[in-house]
Amino acid sequence: MVFTAIGALALTGCGDDGGSGKEKAGGGSGETPSGVALPKLDGEKISVAAVWTGPEQANFVKVLKEFEKRTGATVTFVPAQDPIVNFLGTKIAGGQPPDVAMIPQVGAIKQAVEKKWAKPVGADAKAQLQKNYSKVWQDLGAVDGTQYGVYFKAANKSLVWYNAKAFENAGASEPKTWKDFLSTAETVSASGVTPVSVGGADGWTLTDWFENIYLSQAGPEKYDQLAQHTIKWTDPSVKDALTTLAQLFGKPSLIAGGADGALQTEFPASVTQTFTGGDQPKAAMVFEGDFVGINIAQTKAKIGTDAKVFPFPAVGAESPVVTGGDAAVALKDGKGAQALLTWLSSTDAAKIWAEQGGFISPNKALDTAAYPNEVQRTMAKALIAAGDAVRFDMSDQAPQSFGGTPGKGEWKTLQDFLKNPKDIAGTQAKLESDAAKAYKS
Repeated sequence: MVFTAIGALALTGCGDDGGSGKEKAGGGSGETPSGVALPKLDGEKISVAAVWTGPEQANFVKVLKEFEKRTGATVTFVPAQDPIVNFLGTKIAGGQPPDVAMIPQVGAIKQAVEKKWAKPVGADAKAQLQKNYSKVWQDLGAVDGTQYGVYFKAANKSLVWYNAKAFENAGASEPKTWKDFLSTAETVSASGVTPVSVGGADGWTLTDWFENIYLSQAGPEKYDQLAQHTIKWTDPSVKDALTTLAQLFGKPSLIAGGADGALQTEFPASVTQTFTGGDQPKAAMVFEGDFVGINIAQTKAKIGTDAKVFPFPAVGAESPVVTGGDAAVALKDGKGAQALLTWLSSTDAAKIWAEQGGFISPNKALDTAAYPNEVQRTMAKALIAAGDAVRFDMSDQAPQSFGGTPGKGEWKTLQDFLKNPKDIAGTQAKLESDAAKAYKS
C-alpha cells in the first residue's frame, strides 16, 4: 500500500485521569478482570506502525484504546508503507523507530531479526502465547528458537466463495473433495454459468491455488521442505500438484474469460464479477481468503445469503488451511512495548476486533461467539481446528524476488502456467531456476 503522506494519529484520551481508565480496569496494573496481567504505564508513550488503513486501521485503534484504558499509556498509530521492512529501515535510519511494528510476512520478521531491529518477546507475552496459541503460531513468530513475533491477526486463505443463486439454479451443492469440485464446476457450466473466476492478473492468487493443492496433496512436511527450498521445485510432489491444478486450468471453459480473460482480471474484479449480474454472473465461484468479504461488500450481495463459502476442497486426506497473518514485533526495549505484546496475545484484545468483523484471530482461546456472523465463525473455526497442520503462505515465506514480485519468479511462472498448463516440466524447471537464485542471494 502506498501513502502519499506518512502521518501519526494519536489516540484520544479516555477521561480526566489522562486516559488511564484505572477504575474500569481493575486498578490499572496486575490482574485485570480478564486475567491479563498488564503493568501501570501512566504517562508512557508508545507508537505502533502498521500498513492497515480504513476499517482495519479503525478497528485496530479500538484495540489500542482499550490498552490505553487498562494501562494509562498513550498509544500512537503510525501508518506504514509496504514493503514494511523498507519503511522501518527508513524510520530506524532517521532515529525514529516505532516501539512496535505489525509485520505481515514471516520473511520480514527474519529480516528484522537479522538486521538486529527486533527485540525478543518478554515472559508475560510468552505466557499468553503458550496459553492461547497452537505451537505452529508460536513457531511462526520465532527465529532460531527465540520468540520475536506475536501473531495478532490471521487470514484463512483456504476458502471458496460462491454465488448462492447460481448454485441453486444449477442444482449444485458444496463440494468437499477436489474431484467433487471439478464435478460441481461441470454442473454449474451445464446450467449456462461459467463456474470459476480466477484473478490471474495478480500472480499471488495463483500461488495460493498451488499452495492449497500442494498442502493437501503432499502434506505439511513436504510443504515445509518446499517453503524452505530444502527440496527442489523439480520434485515429483510439485509435478503432482501442477498436474492437479491443470485439471482446472487446462479447461478454459470452466474459467471466466478463459486463460486470457483470467490473466487480465485483477483480484478485486475476480470477486465482484462473481456476485454481480443477477442470475447470470460472469462466474459462480471464486477462490481466496476471508478478506474476499471486503470486495463482496462492493456489490449488492449479502454474505451468508447471496454469497456463501466452503473450505478449499481436499485433494489428499485433509482439507488444507493456508494462512497469512500480521505479527506484533517490538523494535524498542522497554516496558511499554512488551506490555503491548502481552495485550495483543490476550483473548480480550482479540475479542475487540473479532466483534467488529473482517478479522480472524489465531487465538484458540477466543470464543467464536465473538464473531458477528456464522460465515466468520465458520472461517475462524476452520483455522483453529487445523491446529498445527495450518501452514503459512509459502510465497510469503520465500525471498521477495521469488515469491512476491509482480512479473517475476513464482508469480510470472504460474501466470505462464495458467496460459499453458500442459508444460508442467517446463514450469517446474523455471520455478526451480528462479528459486535457486533467490534463496542463494
